[in-house]
Amino acid sequence: MLSIEQIRQDTEAVREALARRGEEAPLESILSLDALRRSHLTEADDLRAKRNQVSREIGRMSERPAHLLEEMRQTGDRIKTLETQVKEAEASLEEELLKLPNLPLPDVPVGEDESGNRVIRTWGEPADFSFSPLPHWDLGESLGIIDLARGAKVSGSRFFTLTGQGAKLQRALISWMLDLHVQEHGFNEVYVPYMVRREVMQGSGNLPKFEDNLYHDEEDDLWLIPTAEVPLTGLHRDEILEPDALPMYYVAHSPSFRREKAAAGKDTRGIKRVHQFDKVELYKLVTPETSGEELEKLVRSAEEVCRRLNIPYRVLELCTGDIGFQSAKSFDLEMWAPGCGEWLEVSSCSNCTDFQARRANIRFRPQAGARPQYVHTLNGSGLALPRVLIAIMENYQQPDGSIRVPDVLQSYVGRESIDP
Repeated sequence: MLSIEQIRQDTEAVREALARRGEEAPLESILSLDALRRSHLTEADDLRAKRNQVSREIGRMSERPAHLLEEMRQTGDRIKTLETQVKEAEASLEEELLKLPNLPLPDVPVGEDESGNRVIRTWGEPADFSFSPLPHWDLGESLGIIDLARGAKVSGSRFFTLTGQGAKLQRALISWMLDLHVQEHGFNEVYVPYMVRREVMQGSGNLPKFEDNLYHDEEDDLWLIPTAEVPLTGLHRDEILEPDALPMYYVAHSPSFRREKAAAGKDTRGIKRVHQFDKVELYKLVTPETSGEELEKLVRSAEEVCRRLNIPYRVLELCTGDIGFQSAKSFDLEMWAPGCGEWLEVSSCSNCTDFQARRANIRFRPQAGARPQYVHTLNGSGLALPRVLIAIMENYQQPDGSIRVPDVLQSYVGRESIDP
């Protein structure tokens, strides 16, 4: 959430920053609500002061004049009315503020959409196959490790099942990524709930913006998470962290549930874009002055997964028109999939500055006894499935139709290849 103080004091700067994202925000109506709220607050405070003064005067009188008592009764009624109006104005103001995206940092490249993203580095060379590489849906069917038909029979379109060595390969990949981030990158593993309360979903920035893309249990008002970022943001909601608590690094594996309302026929073949998928999520709570450096470290942690799998990848710096709602700056990692013939996004690493912290009310004290400040939060996939699975299958396929298991996963899978 953006600070109303920032909007009030730097209106044009906020307007220009939102315009770089392609957003036309109703700042005038927001400022009008803020002015109305402050006007009601000022009047209520003045009336309380007056009531207190008159009450002291009445207390010193031998008799209590009827006209003063009536005046105080009317003053009390007016204060109650103002208090109601303040709450109404605050609710309306919060509703409008929750709709505003984060402001892009000044160094984020300006662009209207993904065409404005910049490739800042690449790693690895695409494999030179002696045969025509197959896409993962053909490989998965011939090896009997992906069953799209039965996934659809159970749950409908854009669901799938992994069987046998396919399921084991995914489980191995998840375990290896968790071990890497915990043992070498300093993250603390957390098991999180897969359903969260409305205020937690709102605190992460997913509500109200993305309500149509979320799965919701109306009876208990619980929401299936679209990423472990959501419950990880909620872990420290309404907390003030001690001076030595930061930085905090969390890693969590969870399923992710998304409606994915893409155009009909877009990315629907295979398991590239589905309603349920697994992901290893990296999450950081840091001090504001370190969040830029922490974003670079986060990207490097995600890149290390790609490198150790020995799969070609590239890093994109996202432009203002393509960064996420919560993000102030983002980098995407894309792996090369030779069977599909395309780059697949496997991670998006973002610095959300204090945007989520304001919504979730997460603060810290820089020093003992100091005034609390909002933390900065960062998140990134480390990495996301099933696209990493796709990249492994298509990059490691062999002429006989088998798939060689990447070296780092062989001890987890217990074999060197998945054979027809």
